[in-house]
Amino acid sequence: MAELLILEFEGLTAADYDAVNADLGVNGETGEGDWPAGLHTHTAGSSGGNWIVVEVWETQDDQDDFMKSRLGPALHKAGVTKPPKRAEWHKLKAHHSPKKPSAKAK
Repeated sequence: MAELLILEFEGLTAADYDAVNADLGVNGETGEGDWPAGLHTHTAGSSGGNWIVVEVWETQDDQDDFMKSRLGPALHKAGVTKPPKRAEWHKLKAHHSPKKPSAKAK
């Protein structure tokens, strides 16, 4: 079963996030681009001056390969040199992406 990764970065901004994504060749808003193998889902946003990233990966090794080959260099290039404040892995019992729209959605 896939694994959940929660990352929290202190002081990271939306501009930093966009710069990293641009270097990676992915678009966080449209979902288009060269996403890494093994990544099931990626969600990101700000909370209290911190940037939170929640991802579901096929394996931790897939994320580690991505970090070493592409993400680490892109973070460094964007000036993000501090490690995340939080980095937690969790085993998942279930992972689904329901597509039923809400009647309240705009």
